[in-house]
Amino acid sequence: MEQTSAKLVNDAIRAMIYEVSVNPKPGLVDPVSSGPHPDMDVFLFIDSALSLHHYFEQSVDLGMNFTATDLTLMFKKLRTFGIEAEKTMFKATNGVNTHKGAVFSLGVLTCAEAYRIKHPQLDLTTIVKRMLKGLTASDYDIEKLHAKPVEQLTAGEKEFLRYGIKGIRGEAEAGYPTVMQIGVPALKKSQGTTMQRLLDTFMHIVAQTEDTNLIKRAGRHDVVEEAHQQSWAARRRRPAATIWHGSIKNICSTTTVWAVRPIC
Repeated sequence: MEQTSAKLVNDAIRAMIYEVSVNPKPGLVDPVSSGPHPDMDVFLFIDSALSLHHYFEQSVDLGMNFTATDLTLMFKKLRTFGIEAEKTMFKATNGVNTHKGAVFSLGVLTCAEAYRIKHPQLDLTTIVKRMLKGLTASDYDIEKLHAKPVEQLTAGEKEFLRYGIKGIRGEAEAGYPTVMQIGVPALKKSQGTTMQRLLDTFMHIVAQTEDTNLIKRAGRHDVVEEAHQQSWAARRRRPAATIWHGSIKNICSTTTVWAVRPIC
């Protein structure tokens, strides 16, 4: 079981390093360019990923040893680990947010997979849904958000109030359908080198997701459709860097790499 736990931890870190290594990713950090992030480079991402090793050990250990039937309690405990992990990450990056999204999503998935290993009658999606049941209703309470000063609202809260978008919380609460129904099948069907396969999978994800970070940067919701059209064009062998500009948050790409770790 120790080998299994260590493999889950290593797979999570590998997913983060694979993600930053893929290029070209216009608007995102890769080994060739920092895009619109002058305070980041690939080495910072590697330092950040390695700093989260203990957090993923905690996530796996929690899933392996959790005995209560209410899995929302497992997520509640995981969140306390995540808060400390973010502090560790910021210390490693001198305050730069490199993997806050991955702390959330990969933490959930590694914990859920560890729990699944002990409860093989359940599938990963079901476990994730049970862990995060009621998450958006709790985090996006309309009355509480309207009572909150505008300057204290997060970007995700503002987009929820303006567009009704639930972002990564909604994605997670639904069991990561983008990962399980789009990313994983695309990666399994992809061909070529590892780089080619990951880029092709990335374009599949971009073409079919509603990216809150892109909306934030553009300041308008219709930019999502533009990104969809341009990503489809990129997959038809046009140079991605010349037709697609923006910032696509790569949480789903990172978790896709993790989810198909046996074949990637």
